Amino acid sequence: MTAATKLLDEMCHLTIQSLAPMDTSEHFKVLKLLGEGSYGKVMLAVHRKRGTPMALKFFPRESTPIFSFLREYNLSLSFCTHPSLTRALGIAYSTPSHYVFAQQASLFGDLYDVIIPEVGVEEEVCHRVVSQLCGALTHLHHLGFVHRDLKPENVFLCDSACRWVKLGDFGMVKSQGSRVPEVWYSSPYCTPEAEVARGNEDSSKGIKDGDQKDESKKRIWVSVEPSTDSWALGILTYAMLTGTHPWAETASDCFSYQTYLEWFDRANRPVDALDVWAETQQPSLNSELPKAPQFACFTSLACSFFHSLLDPRPGFRGQPECALRFLGGNWVLEPERARLQEKREKKSGKGALRNMKEMEGRGER
Repeated sequence: MTAATKLLDEMCHLTIQSLAPMDTSEHFKVLKLLGEGSYGKVMLAVHRKRGTPMALKFFPRESTPIFSFLREYNLSLSFCTHPSLTRALGIAYSTPSHYVFAQQASLFGDLYDVIIPEVGVEEEVCHRVVSQLCGALTHLHHLGFVHRDLKPENVFLCDSACRWVKLGDFGMVKSQGSRVPEVWYSSPYCTPEAEVARGNEDSSKGIKDGDQKDESKKRIWVSVEPSTDSWALGILTYAMLTGTHPWAETASDCFSYQTYLEWFDRANRPVDALDVWAETQQPSLNSELPKAPQFACFTSLACSFFHSLLDPRPGFRGQPECALRFLGGNWVLEPERARLQEKREKKSGKGALRNMKEMEGRGER
């Protein structure tokens, strides 16, 4: 446990004594709904006296432990000092039905809204977002925290061109090395190592229709590690570049994922397959790796980026700060870039991957 994680626990015990009741309408003018989920809802509001715009995050008291609320609030207030992390504004209070805290408002929606289905976003936009997310995740990791819920819906936009984005929603954040129940869910964002928990009591929401839950599989406890965020960053980048996912779910019975594993194994095979001590191939900026079918439209530079972050072995998975070295060059091959641009000009609408959003049954991880 780092000094930051210890301090966070101490701050939660202190602020629980000063959380005061307050009437929302007396101090804020609520304008509109910004988002909602299993945690509660987020409303755009303006402070009545100061005129400051902000986002008010409401947590139902009946389903939210007070310590969980205070942990997210204090983490966002005191430790999210990186410019690409959403920060709380020092206002926290309770109502008869909710716990509430104020945070910075991102007025241009989230990344989910700008990814065009089957097209994605422009490559330069993707580079800008990846660069900022690498910095945000590295900041959290160096403090000893793991986000554990990186996805387009949690990346908020401060402008329409994604020149400034902020990673938010810290309800799933845990300290690195802490022990949590492993959860498998049907999504490409789920890591390969989580499949050991498939079908157990914590992963019941992730079981497909028609599957039988194995009553004999008990809870599996695992250590929280930053490699979880690295995997999600790789999947998110693929979604931005293509408007789709490389596979439907990270599972042994998913054909697309198995195809990727076969490619990965070939790419990491020792030069001399008979020499068990031979070093496996490591991705580099100039290496020419064989490509899995899902990555045929990408340059070798991009394939090396995905090879690093989407390593099925969590101990070998690249860190976000290391991913920065793959930025700056072309990621999409010219024919594919031209095809995507043509589709982008014809296609309109917002919100990609809707089916994946409905399929994800996350639960506490």
